Amino acid sequence: MKSFVVCLAISVLGVVQGVNITPCKQDDTACLKASAQAAVPILAAGIPNMGISVMDPMHVDRVKTVEAGLAMDFRNTNVKGLKNCKVLMLTRHPHRTDLDLKCSVTMDGDYTLGGKLLIMPIEGSGKYTIKIRGIVVKIQLDVDEKARDGGTYWVVKDWKHTTTVEKGVHFKFRNLFQGNKQLSDAIHEFANQNWRDIFQEVAPPIVKVIVGRIVSETTKLFDHVPIEELVIR
Repeated sequence: MKSFVVCLAISVLGVVQGVNITPCKQDDTACLKASAQAAVPILAAGIPNMGISVMDPMHVDRVKTVEAGLAMDFRNTNVKGLKNCKVLMLTRHPHRTDLDLKCSVTMDGDYTLGGKLLIMPIEGSGKYTIKIRGIVVKIQLDVDEKARDGGTYWVVKDWKHTTTVEKGVHFKFRNLFQGNKQLSDAIHEFANQNWRDIFQEVAPPIVKVIVGRIVSETTKLFDHVPIEELVIR
């Protein structure tokens, strides 16, 4: 969750807000990776005069969806940990940027669930916490260039992502089955033993929203800084 995160889209190389980020040649992958890593906490903290909002913590108002027979409504979610994401890889191509991030994040907020969690019936409404350890987010940005105000700027036309979790996911939903402890304990044991399958069913919609927010916030940098200040051609 990218990385989130995280930074993402960050071919972020240049000087941002007085913080030196080393410009890199397009084919210098070591420089690109180090420069993007240096940008992660800067972007996660937000850059107000560029309109880049704080991303750690990130607030997500609502994600409501139905997936595989499970109705999910997550509200008032706070996502913490994006500032600590690690850049695994960053590569630049003429019209594409590929970024791989590895993050550990905690999401908490309000939930309502109803339907089936894989094979188990589930229903409840209350507070929730999901801890994700070692999520790898691969983001691909389709990038074009646009001349403006005497400079040339990157424009992100589209993006897509994939996620995998390497270490684990822990779920905690309070007030399942109207507080029935026996049923709640059974669901939590099932979910946390089968975290990989449960993550694939429960998490994709909210993870997509988080990654989308990361992309939209960090690519605001491209609106303010011309390519000439970001890369060595």
